[in-house]
Amino acid sequence: MSDYKSTLNLPHTPFAMKANLAQREPQMLKAWDKAGFYQEIRQARKGRDTYILHDGPPYANGDIHIGHAVNKVLKDIIIKSKTLSGFDAPYVPGWDCHGLPIEHNVEKKHGKAGVKLDVKAFREKCRAYAARQVEGQKKDFVRLGILGDWNNPYLTMDFKFEADIIRSLGKIVENGHLTRGFKPVYWSVVGGSALAEAEVEYQDKTSFSIDVKFAFADQGKAAAAFSELHGEGDLSVVIWTTTPWTLPANQAVSVNPELDYVAVQVAGERLVVAEGLLESVVARAEVSDYQVVGRIDGRALEGLLLQHPFYDRQVPILLGDHVTLDAGTGCVHTAPDHGVDDFLVGKKYDIGTLNYINDNGIYRDHVPVFAGEHVYKVDEKVLDLLKEKQALFCEDKITHSFPHCWRTKTPLIFRATPQWFVSMSKNDLRGQVSEAVEHVNWVPNWGRARIDSMLESSPDWCISRQRTWGVPIALFVHKETGDLHPRTPELIEQVAQAVEREGMDAWYELDAAPLLGDDAGHYEKVTDTLDVWFDSGVTHYAVLEQREGLRYPADLYLEGSDQHRGWFQSSLKTAMAMNGNAPYKTVLTHGFTVDADGRKMSKSIGNTVSPQKVVNELGADVLRLWVAATDFSSEMSVSDEILKRTADSYRRIRNTARFMLANLNGFDPATDMVASHNMVALDRWIVRRAQVLQQELIAAYDNFQLHQIYQKLHNFCVVELGGFYLDIIKDRQYTTKADSRPRLSAQTALYYLSEAMVRWMAPILSFTADEMWQQVPGNRIGSVFAAEWYQLPDFTDDEFGDEFWQQVVDVKTAVNRVLETARGEGTLGGSLTAELTLYCDTNLKTALAKVADELRFILISSTAQLADLTDAPPDAVATEVAGLQVGLVKSPYAKCERCYHHRADVGAIAEHSTICKRCVDNIEGAGEVRYYA
Repeated sequence: MSDYKSTLNLPHTPFAMKANLAQREPQMLKAWDKAGFYQEIRQARKGRDTYILHDGPPYANGDIHIGHAVNKVLKDIIIKSKTLSGFDAPYVPGWDCHGLPIEHNVEKKHGKAGVKLDVKAFREKCRAYAARQVEGQKKDFVRLGILGDWNNPYLTMDFKFEADIIRSLGKIVENGHLTRGFKPVYWSVVGGSALAEAEVEYQDKTSFSIDVKFAFADQGKAAAAFSELHGEGDLSVVIWTTTPWTLPANQAVSVNPELDYVAVQVAGERLVVAEGLLESVVARAEVSDYQVVGRIDGRALEGLLLQHPFYDRQVPILLGDHVTLDAGTGCVHTAPDHGVDDFLVGKKYDIGTLNYINDNGIYRDHVPVFAGEHVYKVDEKVLDLLKEKQALFCEDKITHSFPHCWRTKTPLIFRATPQWFVSMSKNDLRGQVSEAVEHVNWVPNWGRARIDSMLESSPDWCISRQRTWGVPIALFVHKETGDLHPRTPELIEQVAQAVEREGMDAWYELDAAPLLGDDAGHYEKVTDTLDVWFDSGVTHYAVLEQREGLRYPADLYLEGSDQHRGWFQSSLKTAMAMNGNAPYKTVLTHGFTVDADGRKMSKSIGNTVSPQKVVNELGADVLRLWVAATDFSSEMSVSDEILKRTADSYRRIRNTARFMLANLNGFDPATDMVASHNMVALDRWIVRRAQVLQQELIAAYDNFQLHQIYQKLHNFCVVELGGFYLDIIKDRQYTTKADSRPRLSAQTALYYLSEAMVRWMAPILSFTADEMWQQVPGNRIGSVFAAEWYQLPDFTDDEFGDEFWQQVVDVKTAVNRVLETARGEGTLGGSLTAELTLYCDTNLKTALAKVADELRFILISSTAQLADLTDAPPDAVATEVAGLQVGLVKSPYAKCERCYHHRADVGAIAEHSTICKRCVDNIEGAGEVRYYA
């Protein structure tokens, strides 16, 4: 008797695609680097149309978090998909390297600049610190499987880059968009510097809520202003504020000329508030006994003087449209030092600023009562003084959304200081920017509304900072007039050339005399540094326009949704101010990461997910699959449980690939391919399904619908392949002759599928795809990342159309349920113990008859015959398929030891007593010929 096991075409077991991703991926990365994959891709795409995704620079401080991983993986997926589509799609990563957080870390270790270290040495420490941070983050990004020009990234602290930042400033000056002004800006008292809108985030803060009385300085004159006034006691205007610390700087009270105001008798005094806010004022003060005793319109109050509540000075009532009935009293405490509206109304009435507070939030020595106090700690002292002066009407505390520094997480103040601005109104830059937004493709489309709202309320951009570690505002201003030197464009380029050679220290050490000649004594260097958002905002010039292989504008900017107020906006404003057009064609936004309950990631809550931990435990491909599987247009939920489910999905995809490749063992596409017209109909169908799927996947990649790619690929592995096709072809693979046409037809289909699937996977499951690429038969030159989409044969005109095969799939699903029930009842063992009769209506019977004896292999039963539905016996099982009932019996025949089918002819040939005739023929004869269309 033959050794039948030796005749089985079983899968080759030493297949390399094992599950220990976390251990194997680092080794693969070393191989990628050694092989120069990124350079190989560039060479393969040389001369092709370009697709430029411009990398928004992360800040060079601290370890990367899950949000960083999401951002970089999304970029990598898109870059790789565009490369597969034939584009030359380089990826140049970058880092934002200047600014306050780096200064803080250096200060903690080495002390403040100019105190323990001279300024130049401090900047050297900052540069070294930033370089270390870049290397640490780079290592983690590379570990995620991100392919890019990691050996030559762009750094905003590179001398050439710093010089190009200065050149960008010069271009904006030349185009007339730079102004210098003295106005309130967001100020960080912790950082001692101004901040731009993009550096502000809102967090809840508990503040005092107080109503303060400003008594009229001339009671008689005030009373006479009322058309009618009754009651008794002093008249006072009541203001409401949540910033008691600003009251020392009060210089006026503003009212709206169009509002009606009332005098209200409360105990022995008369208080003036807007009529529309009266009920909320008395409710806040918990006053129930009050009476309106007079009326006056806002315009009649203009110019009346009030007594400051605790200083010996009088302040006027001003008229301002900024006063509304949204909250408060309708009478607004006005301190031009500490509010934009206050500053503007003060300017209208020729009221200047007092400059009571220094850079660190300390009241200056000449400020009465509060000298030396810090703004964070003075509120209670202000309240005590108000009580002492009997000027406090009521007090409470409220929790409200308040501006904080997005780096230090500390509350900000508004403070009037001389600063440099990119003016949004001068030369109508705001209008130009808004016009440009209309021609950008915003994905998702709500991004358009978000950027519009940001720009609509966007003030002049304060680009100056009072920092040590930053690119200098390399301008010369006249000592008396403050005007820029008339040769500014020429001087800018000379300074830029020096910075390009020596770095930013070249400016600080610059002797102006050789540049300015006789003018040197009349001009001084600006000592402020540029906002880091300006640094990153001009990467469209310093990177896209300077790097070989890149171009301006970029095809895509891709960042988190917070960048509508950050990098998207700073890039757009600088590009419009410099070039008059947008720096990007498409802007794609992804949401923030949250936990499974939708809560924001927070170390204090303990719900953060470390990308380093994920790749070390599960592998980067699982993390990458989670990114792709999640609809990134909104918040992205991640947790250990979610990642565990993702790992299960990953294993299903990987195991499908493993099965296909294992069954291609020994297949040589150069000699073993079956011509399309000679392939088994079922094999042609699965290739056609792959062809349709590939078109859908490429469209999804092009439209950034990555979660659809995951769903479609996973479903294809689970349904069409795992649940149908691969199960059916096992018999052909393991029992027919190794060189038989039925087996080679299945292998030809598997080869097509493998060639296509490895490319479908490559942008997302990069490590798995690379490993699979090494196993697909045939001569493989280069990496999968340099390949293009595989051209599958076209079976769209096949006589066995999709409708037919869907009918077959439905029948198989229905039959499987019947078999499952029988197994559960103990009637049957495996499906091959069953003999099936399908009782069909005429149409279904005609359709299924097309596959003839192939039906039993499709249903994985020992026999399967068709009969008329009208002949169905009472015990036939009805199914969900219209016109189909199933009869089944347990086969009475012996099981073939080789194919496991129960057949009447097992042992019919004496020399092979334990196998069926089909298997004997497949071993010793010509081999079976399976059904062909």
